[in-house]
Amino acid sequence: GYQKKLKDDYSDKWHSVPGCENITNTCCNFSSIITPTGFYYLRVQARGHNKSCFFREIRVDPLETNGIGPPGVRLDLSDTLLHIIISPPGGPEEIMRDYYDLSYRILYWKNSSDKEGQVKQKEVKQTMATVPDVSPSSLYCVRVQAFSQPYNKSSAYSQQECIHTPAGSHLPLIIFGIFMSALLVVLLVAVPLGFVLYQAYSKIKYVFFPSCQPPLNIEGFGAEPFSSPYLSAAELPVEHCCVVESMITEEGTEIDFTDYKHSKHSSRDSGNYSNDNNSSGSKGSKETLEKEIM
Repeated sequence: GYQKKLKDDYSDKWHSVPGCENITNTCCNFSSIITPTGFYYLRVQARGHNKSCFFREIRVDPLETNGIGPPGVRLDLSDTLLHIIISPPGGPEEIMRDYYDLSYRILYWKNSSDKEGQVKQKEVKQTMATVPDVSPSSLYCVRVQAFSQPYNKSSAYSQQECIHTPAGSHLPLIIFGIFMSALLVVLLVAVPLGFVLYQAYSKIKYVFFPSCQPPLNIEGFGAEPFSSPYLSAAELPVEHCCVVESMITEEGTEIDFTDYKHSKHSSRDSGNYSNDNNSSGSKGSKETLEKEIM
């Protein structure tokens, strides 16, 4: 097609299709000489005793003319998941997928007597799909169709592929049992360990950080007595002293006078007590009394 657009003479640019020369049937496959890109012109000539003229040229655009073949399908299982692996039409080169922007329509069902009622459908862009929550000991079958929305083309469905799921296992119960056993072991270890740590913490706190202070006589045992300038000293014992004396008046009457002089002396001042002070105090008292009588 590209050469035909040129103004030059293209009559010598025609090529015979390999495998389509001198055939007797009316069908020939020429896909081996075309690519998905570009376009081509075809013409046909009949031969007998004489050669006919070539039939009018037919323009062929592979992306518009070609049909999409069915994809390949492979199934796989893992736990409760059914994996569907799709091979794009056109072989491993994936030319059809790249140029047609293919999507895939998947039909799957659980093989049973009511097949039509259990057929489910899903559409994917990737070449791998997953069906969750498949039942154990069951037969699942799958068919896949490729389609292109830009070109409004779709392929035929692939051949039916089936797989048998294995019998159910007690894996969830085993996992639950392992979890409960691990939890029990943790409790058996954590509870005694926590109790021991709490007791050790209590002992350490009691020894190094007591809640109440010991008495002063215990606190100062073996050392100097505790004294603080901010605390009042304890009251010291007091001595009560009195002096009784007698004198004779002019009338010859003897009068007893008692002079009480109270003083508070601490045990530290008891050694400084002197009789001179007491005598001088007594003399002053007698002179006062004599003046009052006179």
